[in-house]
Amino acid sequence: MSDIQNSDAAVEPATPSITQNDSPAETSTAGGEAETLGAPRPDGDDSSAAKDPEDWVTGDEPMTGPQKSYLDTLAREAGEELPATLTKAEASEHIDRLQKVTGRGQ
Repeated sequence: MSDIQNSDAAVEPATPSITQNDSPAETSTAGGEAETLGAPRPDGDDSSAAKDPEDWVTGDEPMTGPQKSYLDTLAREAGEELPATLTKAEASEHIDRLQKVTGRGQ
């Protein structure tokens, strides 16, 4: 038999839940300082973490299904035709360009 008994008492969750007053982008560190997403890096390097599609390791692989679907939508809206054999990097570049043309993704 087990020594554990069922209780009607509420159990505290293992991780704190976010309330209306909490900022979801902030967390506490061991030193009690708040850490935020998008804040300047401590080393002063504010460059974007996103790589140029030409520098992607898998950029020469065929575009993904979601890329193909979204490009189809964007190209139709822009009145353009694109080859269906684009790489991931090429598709990403066309998506960025066509979002500007169509006004999507702003």
